[in-house]
Amino acid sequence: MSSTRGICLFFAIVFVVSLRAGPVVAGDQHSIPKYSVPPPPFSEDIFPCSECHADMDPDPTKRELEEHVEIAEMLNHGNNWCLDCHNMDNRDKLKLASGTLVSFEESYYLCGQCHGTFFRDWKAGVHGKRTGEWNGKKVYRLCVHCHNPHSPKFKQIQPLPPPVKPQDYQNLKLKNDEIPRNPIGNIQ
Repeated sequence: MSSTRGICLFFAIVFVVSLRAGPVVAGDQHSIPKYSVPPPPFSEDIFPCSECHADMDPDPTKRELEEHVEIAEMLNHGNNWCLDCHNMDNRDKLKLASGTLVSFEESYYLCGQCHGTFFRDWKAGVHGKRTGEWNGKKVYRLCVHCHNPHSPKFKQIQPLPPPVKPQDYQNLKLKNDEIPRNPIGNIQ
């Protein structure tokens, strides 16, 4: 009985340690934990935003856009407007509800403001993709690596038929040498 309890305690400790090994506190002015992430998947010729927006006067009015029409047409993310997430004065930054500016590499904080349960699960490695060492450095994929930030819900797809079971091949009256073999090799 005590060995079972010891094994359970061991796995509980390993689980807790693995959850705490993710973020490293950054040395920036906000002391926001940083996560190791690959660069965001920007559309071609769209970043840095300041290259095009440098000579434009910011207009916070919700309106039909003349630029980024394809984004505006697909926008399906609540009742949001561009400047709810993008910073008006520095287009190369995102803006949290508090007014704190974050880089596109820290967009998980922006998403996490509204999607807290997914953010919690993402930090724990339950939602999204995380690679790395169980007790060392981890690389987290940003929300935008899987979700379009302007229309994050996955589009419905047509499910594929289930795989054919080996016994169903037998029922088709195939000869033994006509039955497809395991592609990995001769597994007994």
